[in-house]
Amino acid sequence: MTVPAAGRGTTTVAPRAVRRIAERAAAEALPDGGSVIRGSAAVRGTSARIAVGVRLPYPLRADEAAQRIRERAETRTAALTGLSVPRAEVRVDALSVAAPPPVPEAEPGPPGDEGGSGPRIRAQRRVPAAVLAVVGAAACGLLLVDVIAVRFGGAPAGWRTAVVDRAAAHGPADTAVRLAGVGAALVGAWLLGCALLPGLRRRLRMAAPAPEVRAALDRTAAARILRERALGVPGVVQARVSVRRRRARVRAGVGYGRPEEVRAEVVRVLGASLPELGLRRTPALRVRVRREPGWRTPEAADVPTVAGRPAAAAPWPTDVDRDGAEDGPRNSGEA
Repeated sequence: MTVPAAGRGTTTVAPRAVRRIAERAAAEALPDGGSVIRGSAAVRGTSARIAVGVRLPYPLRADEAAQRIRERAETRTAALTGLSVPRAEVRVDALSVAAPPPVPEAEPGPPGDEGGSGPRIRAQRRVPAAVLAVVGAAACGLLLVDVIAVRFGGAPAGWRTAVVDRAAAHGPADTAVRLAGVGAALVGAWLLGCALLPGLRRRLRMAAPAPEVRAALDRTAAARILRERALGVPGVVQARVSVRRRRARVRAGVGYGRPEEVRAEVVRVLGASLPELGLRRTPALRVRVRREPGWRTPEAADVPTVAGRPAAAAPWPTDVDRDGAEDGPRNSGEA
C-alpha cells in the first residue's frame, strides 16, 4: 500500500542549522590564518540564502579567496541540507597581519667571535674600484696605442721615451725613486685592505631568522634607541650613549632623586632593552651617572654647609656593568 506524499510528513531544516553548516563549509576553504567571524541563513521552502563574514590574512588576494569560499559554502550547504542555494554572500570584515617569526637569540661564543654563522655584510667600495679601473684602463689603453703605432712604423710617444730615459738615469738610491716606491706600497696596502677587510664598521650584525638572510643595525640608531629608554627613567635629565661592537657606554645626568637608585633603574631598563635590538652579540653595558649642577636631591637639605657651601661633596658616581658589578669610584676630574 502506497502512502500519498501529503501524508508522509515533512522534513524541515532550521535556519540555525543551515547557518552552522554554511560557517563550517566556509571554514574549510579559508587560507591559513583566516577565520569565520559570523554567518546568517534564511530558508524559504526548498531554497536557502546564506551569508558569511570572514577574516583573511594580509597580504592576500581577497577576491580570489572570497570566490573559493563562496563556491565551497554553496556546494557543501546544498549537498548536506538538500536545499538549493541560489545565492551566497561572502563578506571580508577584517584583515589580520601574521606575527613575524621570533628572532633566535645569539649564543655566546668564544672571545673574538661575532656570534652565529654566516658572512658579514661587506662594503661595496664602489669609488675605489671605479678609480682603480679607470686609471688602469687609461694606462693600458695609452700603452697599447703606442705599441701598435710603433709596430706599424711610427715613432714612439714622447711620454714613453721620457719615462724610459728617466728610469735609466735614476737608480734606487735617488730620493725621488724611494718616495715613489713608498707611495706605491701605501697605495697597494690600501687596495689590499679594501679587498680583504669587510668594512662597514658603523654597522652591528643582527641575528637573522634564516642562514641566507643578513641584517645589520647602524650604531647611531642603536644609540638613539638606548638614549630614549634612558631618558624615560625618572630622574634622568640628559643622556649620552655610544654603542660599539663589544660595549655600550651610557652617561646619564641625574636631575633629581638619589643617584644610586637612578643608576640601578637605568641599568635595569637598558639591560632589558639591549636584547630587544636583535644583535648577534649583545654588547656589555657600562653606565655612569653624575648629578647635574643646579638640582637638589632630598638629602641635600640635611648636608651641613660652611660659608654657604656643602661641607663634604657627594661621592663621585661609579661605573656599573650590565650585571650590576661596580668597577670602583671615579675621581672628580672625569667628565
